[in-house]
Amino acid sequence: MHDPSAIKAGDLYYVFSTGAGIAIRTSADLTRWDLAGAVFSATPEWVVSAVGDVDALWAPDVSYWGGLYHLYYAASYFGTNRSCIGHATTAALDAAEGRWVDHGAVICSEGTDYNAIDPNVVIDERGTAWLVFGSFWSGLKLVQLTQEGDPVDGTLTAIAARPSTAIEAPFVARRGEHYYLFASFDTCCAGASSTYKIMVGRSRALAGPYVDRLGTRMLDGGGSRVLTSGARWRGPGSNGLLRAGESWYNIYHSYDADADGMFALRVAELSWGADGWPESGGP
Repeated sequence: MHDPSAIKAGDLYYVFSTGAGIAIRTSADLTRWDLAGAVFSATPEWVVSAVGDVDALWAPDVSYWGGLYHLYYAASYFGTNRSCIGHATTAALDAAEGRWVDHGAVICSEGTDYNAIDPNVVIDERGTAWLVFGSFWSGLKLVQLTQEGDPVDGTLTAIAARPSTAIEAPFVARRGEHYYLFASFDTCCAGASSTYKIMVGRSRALAGPYVDRLGTRMLDGGGSRVLTSGARWRGPGSNGLLRAGESWYNIYHSYDADADGMFALRVAELSWGADGWPESGGP
């Protein structure tokens, strides 16, 4: 799977990933995963009107707040910023109890200097929800959300960029006194030739500035390595974090050089060093 996003509900872990309708898989142990249907039986009509007849919905992000499960997802084509982020909610993840209600587009980027894909929701210390997103173009952005999950006008903030523009797939996690901004640098989706890598910076404020271990701002291209390619597993990226009790996990996709570059879900334990920086147990 590509672009996994995971959450625990009851005794099960759920993972959502890029694909037609957005596939759902469940697991009791983070090792064996079983298909559990899809969010949509067909591409939402608003996507066809606003973006086109895409064959997949990208980079879903699942979170729980305000008494609902929220799923943000992207619709786009490679190499363009004619892109939109959509929003759906459900009261329960169990297919027998819950049904996803789609609320349409929340942000589109055609005609702007950014790209509305790769959404991720983070809840700040006051309990307010924010959406971080972005790919290439002018970098990663942050926008406040209303209680209904819509963007608040006038709150769009730039939080990371690179001179090469090769930055995407943001994920923000709060731990202790810091917010940690994870991002994927370089090239995705080229099988075993992918050069994707997971990088991180941190800030005491959600809106930044995020800096790496050396103090370089992520707005200036900074970022400290979390995970890069190994001999077998190449191009790790599009990562998210999952916390289960006292344990943290890094959830991402990577390409298997021993299987013709097939992409796969990877789950690695994530630890935190004495200096507060994350260390992945990958590849």
